[in-house]
Amino acid sequence: MGSLLRIVRELMRDAARDLAPTLVVVAIFQVFFIQRMPDSPAGLIGGFAAVLLGLALFVKGLDAAIFPAGETMAFDFARRGSFLWLMLFAFCISFASVAAEPALMAVAYKAEAVSGGSMGALTLRMVAALGVGLAVVVGVWRIVLGHSIGNYLIPGYLIVIALTVFSPPQLVGLAFDSGGVVASTVTAPLLTALGVGLATSIRGRNPMLDGFGLIAFGALAPMIIIQIYGIVFFVPAAAGTAVVMMPTDDQHQYAALELLLDFLIMVRNLLPIIVVVLFSSFVILRRPLADPKGLAVGMVLVAVGLFLFDEGLQVGLFPLGDEMTKGLMGDGVAMWAVYLYGFLIGFATTMAEPALIALSIKADEVSLGQLKGIWLRSLVSIGVGIGIVIGCARIIDGINIAYWLIPGYLLVLAMTKVAPRFIVPIAYDCGGVTTSTVTVPLVTALGVGLAERTPGRDPMIDGFGLIAFASLLPMIIVMSYGILASWLMSRKSAKEKTR
Repeated sequence: MGSLLRIVRELMRDAARDLAPTLVVVAIFQVFFIQRMPDSPAGLIGGFAAVLLGLALFVKGLDAAIFPAGETMAFDFARRGSFLWLMLFAFCISFASVAAEPALMAVAYKAEAVSGGSMGALTLRMVAALGVGLAVVVGVWRIVLGHSIGNYLIPGYLIVIALTVFSPPQLVGLAFDSGGVVASTVTAPLLTALGVGLATSIRGRNPMLDGFGLIAFGALAPMIIIQIYGIVFFVPAAAGTAVVMMPTDDQHQYAALELLLDFLIMVRNLLPIIVVVLFSSFVILRRPLADPKGLAVGMVLVAVGLFLFDEGLQVGLFPLGDEMTKGLMGDGVAMWAVYLYGFLIGFATTMAEPALIALSIKADEVSLGQLKGIWLRSLVSIGVGIGIVIGCARIIDGINIAYWLIPGYLLVLAMTKVAPRFIVPIAYDCGGVTTSTVTVPLVTALGVGLAERTPGRDPMIDGFGLIAFASLLPMIIVMSYGILASWLMSRKSAKEKTR
């Protein structure tokens, strides 16, 4: 019992550390700018507690079950030279992990509510998961062949830009936002380990040049496939159509049954990951699981953690985001306070983002300390903060999001040609891991709330896109850092030669 309590305390402490920056920022703005208590503080506190405990259990389950199994199998596939099976494994594990990604769930729920059900949450998640699975297969094939990542990403983003012209305006911001959240808590560490492990195990591949980039492929895919879905299938809902995400009063008598059904749905979402692991181990690799008990316990923790996190989103983080936006858009609050709130929320939560921490540690290790993890995290966090500020200004001014994103991505593509080769995959990966499971609900609520409270704005057209800016700016800043560092090193080398 003592060891169990110790583990629970450690889990809660780690989760509280990740949530602390958000709570500090929210508290400061509640006290000094909004100056009133939320409408239902008890519900918000309960929701935050559910998110806290759910995130702790979820991360522990990942560490105990999914990550070790995925990394071991990827290494075994590469060592045996079974590249066809490796790509099948990469597709299946990517599809399954994205379908269960908490950050994508948060965006999908908000999109279903705002769109009046015309963009269903399950449809969005499945379309995004399919795109990521296919893109990761292409990324694995790139590593196997040793091609430059720019040969794939530059045409890919040109396709995104072309689709933006024809895509329904209701889905442009949502497609870019989905690309920014698919590689978060579940997917990002798994893809990082898969890519670096594969590049390490193949002779002639450089882990620094070839190992990173799978997250970039994963982030690109939803931008393409969701816009294609929108062009072919999307039909906007009638004006005024609303989707109720939380139970109404007459449903509370069935609260226990509703919770049970929600939990079973969460278990159903995780079943594909379990099936992929078991099938790959017993059928393809033909060996027993190294730790079946640990896998079972880990998957239970993941299921319970995701369930609590999901419930906490609905009763805690989404209402809190709406409350903050409502308060900041009220009378007597200066507009610069909205921008400051967006920057601080983006910066503080990104610095604590587990997926970014995992990526920065891996980059530090592979670069032998030349690319310091703390510097990478700081640059990315500043980029996220600036991106959210620009996104808020766009919503308030009513400028079409394409007028910002298309030049922004064209700039990224131009920088890809001149930036040092080692920094390009990392920069693209950083754009895919910036938004955490805590940041996404608050930022999504901020964007939709600004659009709802600004005259002449459509929440579906204008409300999404903040996450897109939060993903774009870090790519620009990290590549700028690489270009500047390379220039300074070459200048220093030239001076030494002239002596």
